[in-house]
Amino acid sequence: MVRKLFTLVVFIPLGILLIVLAVANRQSVSLALNPFNPADQALSLSAPLFVLLILAVILGVVIGAVVTWFSQSKYRKRARNESRSAQRWQAEADRHKTRAEQIAGSSLPSIASK
Repeated sequence: MVRKLFTLVVFIPLGILLIVLAVANRQSVSLALNPFNPADQALSLSAPLFVLLILAVILGVVIGAVVTWFSQSKYRKRARNESRSAQRWQAEADRHKTRAEQIAGSSLPSIASK
């Protein structure tokens, strides 16, 4: 339900905005990647403006995801270490429980025989 509401409130208007942007900016523009000689055709790209804008947004999202991934690596490493530690403690608790059951089980028949 929340996902449908989120889709309706965010993605539908965003899609309409992108369509309007694409229709309004169909003219071809030149993106010069050489700051010293903007007329250099080897380092320039001609495309409709909406294509360049959408590519810039996609590039920003990818760069943001990579930066976030690397900045959170210490937390993922800590979570892995804590998980291993928890598994070791759980295994030790299981061993102690098994040993306690063995001790309790071996002492019960001697009590019952009296």
